[in-house]
Amino acid sequence: MPDVAPLVIHQEAVHFPSLGIASIAGNIHERHQVRLIDLIRKRRSLRSYLTQQLSGFKPDIVGLSAMSWQWDTCCRIIRMIKSILPGARIAVGGYHATLMTQEITKAPGNELIDFIVQGEGETAFYRLVEALDGHDTFQDIPSLTYRDETGFVTNPMGELQDLSQLKRPIRDKRRLTWGYHAMNLKAEVLETSRGCTRSCNFCSMKHMYGRTFRTFPISRVISDLDDIYYNKKTRLAFIVDDNLVLDTDRVMRLCDAIIERRYRNLKLVVQADSLTMATNEDMIQKMAQAGFKTVFLGIENVSKTNLAVAGKGNIVEYSKKAVALCQKYGIMVIGGLIFGFPDDDETAIIENYRFLKTINADAAYCQILTPYPKTGMREQLINQGLVTNAHDLKKYNGLWANVKTRHLSAEKLQYLFWYHRQTVLGWWDPSGRAKGIGKLWTGIWTYIFKPVMKKQHAWTLRKKGWEGIYKDVLKDQEKMNAFDDLKPL
Repeated sequence: MPDVAPLVIHQEAVHFPSLGIASIAGNIHERHQVRLIDLIRKRRSLRSYLTQQLSGFKPDIVGLSAMSWQWDTCCRIIRMIKSILPGARIAVGGYHATLMTQEITKAPGNELIDFIVQGEGETAFYRLVEALDGHDTFQDIPSLTYRDETGFVTNPMGELQDLSQLKRPIRDKRRLTWGYHAMNLKAEVLETSRGCTRSCNFCSMKHMYGRTFRTFPISRVISDLDDIYYNKKTRLAFIVDDNLVLDTDRVMRLCDAIIERRYRNLKLVVQADSLTMATNEDMIQKMAQAGFKTVFLGIENVSKTNLAVAGKGNIVEYSKKAVALCQKYGIMVIGGLIFGFPDDDETAIIENYRFLKTINADAAYCQILTPYPKTGMREQLINQGLVTNAHDLKKYNGLWANVKTRHLSAEKLQYLFWYHRQTVLGWWDPSGRAKGIGKLWTGIWTYIFKPVMKKQHAWTLRKKGWEGIYKDVLKDQEKMNAFDDLKPL
């Protein structure tokens, strides 16, 4: 989907390709023609681009992947596809389709959807394509919902994928969209594992994988990196694992394999938990040697009460130590915080931003607590009467306050979340680690963009005040994923 949620920097600054659709496409039988369209790169020309590509290729089946906050856009794109190719079959998958299968089958407009793939899609979609070609049957395909003469039929969920059997994702010319980047660096994505065994109750991951952790063979990971490094000529790769470091011995072996390949100027970005990072200094040192340059750490919150509500232990001290150890070995840390827990007030918001500044995190990834469908957190918040927006899922992207607290209305929470980020965290000052990853773009920011923007901000602040600036920010957020060219002609 083309929808974005710029929680760190501007929405045009980072465009990573979708690994999910690339992996599903890479596992379709070779006798079928397949093309990938990642609409993150076509946000400004959706109708004309899709019309051109679909009219030329004329696919028999179109698969679409969407998260909950992208579902509205997905439905509008489905209507556009059917207007261009009335005979094309439509299959939907991804997080929202997995969590909300029954709701989708009962919703208005579902007559345009032919198939729903739940959970991991490689095997189910492979078999679906084979069934359309007469080599399989819909009723025998686990994790598939299909339409027959009586309505939708939902098959039992299948087993989790054997990752050792999956083929590499598609990154060649069958991927029609291109230009993926992080600032001025070409960027790609890969995965080394799937799943997470942690108990965070704000996360919907368990509906995709259960509380499991499975790994790709290290040889497959290296093959993926070779494809990115040599074939795509790309030096920045985001490892999209939910939590790479759950098996620390494997991380060490993986790092050794990467080091042995002697990739020059390789920059790896990864997500990890604070507890594991804080207690495994040798692993962090090895990660630095292998080219890991940036780690996203889920700090979540500095309140013990809020961490308990989130299903996390008291990880505050671990977070401090994890940041310090990463920075000791030159790894840039993006600290993740969540605001809007039931007992949050304005002081709590300020304290969390101050904590992030105190531990010297290199950048901030801050969200407002979101009651994602089918999560334990959503159920708790609804029971406490704290969910203020239960149905407009387009605002479930971390930018919007869909909840209130016992002390703050949703509107006040939204404002204070934004305001104190400006006044407490302030303007980003790139660390030496950030400069080491991207001297060009950090230099442009430091010496060109920031000085100009600070002057403009000071002038606007005198003219409009904080609340006037905030109203403009909300308007920009509203327009960000509006896509006027998806509206019916």
